[in-house]
Amino acid sequence: MNTCSDVLYTIGFTGKSAEEFFTLLKKAGVKTLLDIRLNNVSQLAGFTKGKDLAYFVKEILQGQYVHLTLLSPTKEMLKKYQADEDWESYEKEYLDLLGKRRIIDNLDINLLKGPTVLLCSEKTADKCHRRLAAEYIQKKLLPECKIVHL
Repeated sequence: MNTCSDVLYTIGFTGKSAEEFFTLLKKAGVKTLLDIRLNNVSQLAGFTKGKDLAYFVKEILQGQYVHLTLLSPTKEMLKKYQADEDWESYEKEYLDLLGKRRIIDNLDINLLKGPTVLLCSEKTADKCHRRLAAEYIQKKLLPECKIVHL
């Protein structure tokens, strides 16, 4: 059986200051940040732009940053959801996408031995693909891991 660090964390950066964001990660002991956003260079990303975030994770957490688009939704899925806000449809389409991408075979399990956090932008995890990705990983790869949304 594969192992994890007991907990798979998720976090969204919206509504958080850099201080709050990194304090949460540091308290959780996060050593691997998996950025599962499709776009990590948007001006709206502030302190979480890819290159900046890689530096902060290394310097503040002594950890590693990985932009992992394998767990990102497609641009088309995002546009459709932004237009119709049909969460049920988006959720089904996203989970189907993870299956088509063969996450079980293609995700480097070593990235999850962290402690690891899945990053996206949404303030809460309830209607965010990071929650879906974490639950999918838990169900298919790491049933012994607990999911904690920071």
